[in-house]
Amino acid sequence: MSRFAIQRHYKSMMPLVELGKQVHDAGRLEPRLIDLVLMRVSQINGCAYCLDMHSKDARAAGETEQRLYVLPAWRETTLFSERERIALAWAEELTELVSHDAVSDALYEQARQQFDEASLVDLTLLVVTINSWNRINVAARTIGGNYQPGTH
Repeated sequence: MSRFAIQRHYKSMMPLVELGKQVHDAGRLEPRLIDLVLMRVSQINGCAYCLDMHSKDARAAGETEQRLYVLPAWRETTLFSERERIALAWAEELTELVSHDAVSDALYEQARQQFDEASLVDLTLLVVTINSWNRINVAARTIGGNYQPGTH
């Protein structure tokens, strides 16, 4: 059972909504890459509602079942482009922050080969935004399973 209804406090959530919209609307990150990052971060954080939402949106946008199934083990497959792999590594390191040395200089250099500065800022904001949504939904114990694609 959920603890509180996010919809009831949606006005308070608008800065996060607007930040996510800004990243999408900038057009510097491919929609498929965005979907993968949203899914991977939500997997790490164990947010059932976000996993339900983003898996359905990704499928509706044409993402393959196979790539979604192997996403937790993306390093062991060739199904993801180099740009996607760098984005996933960036998202994981930024989400886990296992130390003050997280998001290493080596990863930053790899990311800069795939993303210009503005795109890397957008990728970082995307990760920050989904981490925030994951934490809100986990705290609220929002129930996953009933999301319909395209309704957020």
